[in-house]
Amino acid sequence: MRFASLLLCISAALAELINITEPRSDPLGIDVSSHQGTVDWKFWKSKGVAFAYIKATEGTTYTNPDFSAQYTGATNAGLIRGSYHFAHPDSSTGAAQASYFVKHGGGWSADGITLPGALDIEYNPSGSECYGLSASSMVSWIKDFSNQYYSSTARYPVIYTTTDWWKSCTGNSASFASTNPLWIAHPGSSFGTLPSGWSYTTFWQYGTSDNTDVDKFNGDFGGLMRMALGS
Repeated sequence: MRFASLLLCISAALAELINITEPRSDPLGIDVSSHQGTVDWKFWKSKGVAFAYIKATEGTTYTNPDFSAQYTGATNAGLIRGSYHFAHPDSSTGAAQASYFVKHGGGWSADGITLPGALDIEYNPSGSECYGLSASSMVSWIKDFSNQYYSSTARYPVIYTTTDWWKSCTGNSASFASTNPLWIAHPGSSFGTLPSGWSYTTFWQYGTSDNTDVDKFNGDFGGLMRMALGS
């Protein structure tokens, strides 16, 4: 995700991770992709990390070559884990990308250790910020992805985004707040203003540590487990 390169929050992130080994309010997490390669899950577990999101797919042509090893490693370390999909709204329909995601690691089951899949919808890494879509077309694309994911898993996907991108590219749509948990990316000591409709964020990506994005769950460990169970 875009914020792995933001080093200004390393000190704050490290302070959060030092000597935290017991279940706590606002459980800590990380999110990883092929950029991290082999992940030392025991290290992160020892620092108090309770959950992880692992990149599975992009568009309908890319799968993370490290996904299986990373996902298995997180599971073996005893973490609650889920997967995420990096959206390319300019390349295919939302439904097509949701189906690709589910087929390549993005599914969900009510086993108590699997978080619902997440849609990473943010700045275009290789073109126009909003992928050439109007705000209304972007909202329709996200709904297409979300509805297809729900049809396949009976869970709505978590939406990972920034408030700035959401305002620019969806017109600050409030259409998803009643169905989709929010995962806000905002490095710093607070998560700032949220996109329209959401009164709280479920996850917060607040900085980086050891070249890895670090996150918090908004609640306690029991709430994190309930989210995994779908209850």
